[in-house]
Amino acid sequence: MNPETPDVAAPPSHFNFARHLLERNACRAEKTAFIDDHGRLSYGALADRIRRCASGLRALGLHREERVLLLMHDNNHWPVAFLGALYAGIEPVAVNTLLTAADYAFMLQNSRAQAALVSAALLPTLQAAIDATQGRHELQAIVVSRPDPAQQPALPNDALDFEAWLAAHAPMAEAADTLADDPAFWLYSSGSTGQPKGTVHTHAAPYWTAELYGRHVLGLREDDLCFSAAKLFFAYGLGNALTFPLSVGATTLLMAERPTPDAVFKRWTGEPKPTVFFGAPTGYAGMLASPNLPKREDVALRLGSSAGEALPAEIGQRFGAHFGLEIIDGIGSTEMLHVFLSNRPGDVRYGTTGRPVPGYEIELRGDDGRPLPPKPDGSTDTGDLYIRGPSAALMYWGNREKSRDTFQGGWTKSGDKYQRNADGTYTYAGRSDDMLKVSGIYVSPFEVESTLMQHPAVLEAALIGVPDAEGLTKTKAYVVLKPGAQVDGPALQAFVKERLAPYKYPRAIEFIAELPKTATGKIQRFRLREREASARSAGQ
Repeated sequence: MNPETPDVAAPPSHFNFARHLLERNACRAEKTAFIDDHGRLSYGALADRIRRCASGLRALGLHREERVLLLMHDNNHWPVAFLGALYAGIEPVAVNTLLTAADYAFMLQNSRAQAALVSAALLPTLQAAIDATQGRHELQAIVVSRPDPAQQPALPNDALDFEAWLAAHAPMAEAADTLADDPAFWLYSSGSTGQPKGTVHTHAAPYWTAELYGRHVLGLREDDLCFSAAKLFFAYGLGNALTFPLSVGATTLLMAERPTPDAVFKRWTGEPKPTVFFGAPTGYAGMLASPNLPKREDVALRLGSSAGEALPAEIGQRFGAHFGLEIIDGIGSTEMLHVFLSNRPGDVRYGTTGRPVPGYEIELRGDDGRPLPPKPDGSTDTGDLYIRGPSAALMYWGNREKSRDTFQGGWTKSGDKYQRNADGTYTYAGRSDDMLKVSGIYVSPFEVESTLMQHPAVLEAALIGVPDAEGLTKTKAYVVLKPGAQVDGPALQAFVKERLAPYKYPRAIEFIAELPKTATGKIQRFRLREREASARSAGQ
C-alpha cells in the first residue's frame, strides 16, 4: 500500500483532456509549445490547429467514439492530430511507425478506424496494409502529413494534404462534452508474443499521470525543454513529450529520426538545449559507449528519466558521474499509461525502481495469487507485481479473456516480478515469463545481466534458460561486447561468480552482434529462446 495521498483534485465528471490543456495554457499564447525539424509551434497556434483538426475530422464524417488511425512520425502535426481528435470526442489510435503492413492491416480491422492521419513517408506501407485487408476495413479518408511534391506529385486515392485540410476548416467552437471515464484514445501494447492488444484509455488517465508523476515526482517546470527518445506513439513517449510538458506549460523538442546516440547528441548540444531527457536503458548504454559523448559543459540537462526496462545501477552511476545529474528510473506500462513505481529526484537508489508513485498502490503476490507476507524487516520474497491506480486502462478492445486476466477488479496485473526491500524500495526481478527456476530456485535474468554489464568489455547482455540433456534448466547468456573490446566466456563466468551466489552464474555464454528488441528497446528474450530451440532441432 502507498500511504501518500497527494493533494491533487480529481477531474470533474464532464472532462475533455484536450480542452483541459487548452484552457490551462490560454495565458501562454505566444510561448513555444513544440519545436520540430521544420519549425516552432506556439501555444496559441497549437490551440487554433487543434480546433481546426477537430472540425476537419467531423467534416470527414467521423462521429463521437469512432476511431482515427494515427500513423505519423514525431513532428508538430502529431500533437495537433492527437489532441484534435480528443477535442472532437473521436478516439485516436496511435500506432508504432516501425511496424509492417500486416501489423497495420490487423490494427485497421481491429480498431475499425474510419480515417487515417499518416506521414507521407509511411503512406506506401499504409496502402499496402489497406490492400492486405482485402476490403475488410472501414477506412473512409486519408490525410497525409507533409507530402513531398517532388517525390509524389499527386496524392493518391483522394487523400488530403494535412495543412490544406486544416486551413479549409474553421476552428470548432466547443469541445465534445465527454466524461472523464469516456474512452479517449487507444495504444496498442508492445507485447512480446501474440497479436498486439488495443489498450483503451480514458480522458482522465493522462490527467492523472501528469499530476501524480510528471508534476509530483519528476517536478517538471514551465521553463523546461523536454526531449524524449521514446516516440509519441509509446505510452512512455506520450507522457514525456505531450502530456507532461503541456500540463505545466513547458516546451517539447520533437525528433522524427531514430534516436541514435549521434542524433540525440545533436539535439542536446544544439539550440535551444533540452533540460530534461527521457530515455531507456539501452539508449543510455549506447550513448555511454559512444566516442562522441558530449562533455558536461556542452549540455544543459538537469534531469534524466529512464523506463522501458530496469536501469542497471552501473549505467545510472556512470551517466550521473559524467553529466552531474540523476537518472530517475521507473517502471510503467501501456496498461497503466505511464510510470507508477519510481525513484525520485534527490532520492535515487540505483539498482532499484524506487517507491510507488503517490496515488498508486503496489502489491506483490505469490504463485497462489495471494499477497506475499512481509518479513520482519519489511522486505518480501520475489512476487508478481500488481498495481492499483487512477490511470489504468479500461480494457483490451475485443479481447475479453486477456482483459479479465490483466484487469482484475481495481488491480492491474503487470506481468513483472519484483521484490520489496526493507527500506520500501522495489527491485526488478524480470518478466514473469522470463524468470528462471534453476535447481528449484528463482534466478532473475536482470540481476545476472546487470552483473555482466558491470564488466568493462560488456555493452549488453540477455539471459535465458536452456534445457540440458536431462531436461533441467541451465542458464545461458547472450553478450554484446563494446566496440573493440575483447573477453572470453570463462572470464565472464568467473566475473559473475565473484559477485553473485554461485548458482546464478551463466552456464554458457554466446557472443552476439546485436540483441533482438522491441521497438521500445525491450530485449525480446523469447526470440533468443526460439533461436536456441531451432539450434537444438537442427542438431537433432
